[in-house]
Amino acid sequence: MKKRIAIFASGSGSNAQKIMEHFKYSDSAEVALVLSNNPDAYVLQRADNFEIPTHVFDKHDFYQTDEIVNLLKRLEIDLVVLAGFLWLVPESLLKAFPNKIINIHPALLPKFGGKGMYGDRVHKAVLEAGEEEHGITIHFVNENFDEGEIIHQARFRVEPGDTIEIIKFNGQQLEHTHYPKIIENLLRKYN
Repeated sequence: MKKRIAIFASGSGSNAQKIMEHFKYSDSAEVALVLSNNPDAYVLQRADNFEIPTHVFDKHDFYQTDEIVNLLKRLEIDLVVLAGFLWLVPESLLKAFPNKIINIHPALLPKFGGKGMYGDRVHKAVLEAGEEEHGITIHFVNENFDEGEIIHQARFRVEPGDTIEIIKFNGQQLEHTHYPKIIENLLRKYN
């Protein structure tokens, strides 16, 4: 039986798209659901293009009820993947899926992580700090932003004169290459 992935995203969903592409013809795993806290998120259209069901929820549903946990369990989800999802994961979801929720962060954690550190804010901070190296981190999710156990990191050099756009592009190339493969490797370990 195929392993089942649920993707949470708040925005455009370029990583979600790469994951959906990666598993579209897989014999071992499939994206079973895409969830968003933003009814206008482009990721919902991307999921629709792949004929993958979607679910939109609000803060009350996510933090005050078991609606999301129950939905994921009913769909027999094996791995929860955060792909540009900006809310802290509630304890109820962490307990229901121990060591089965992962996230990707656009920096080399533990640097440039934490609440409010996402997207261009991260890249701006990296440039302002004069870092010579930048990259991505794939990690397990715990009760704090960007503090879960690191699964994988990939790096690139920041060259003199690089702009936010350049380092963002370089980072996204790493994200799109590594995230689907790490997901596939993790799913192989789950029985």
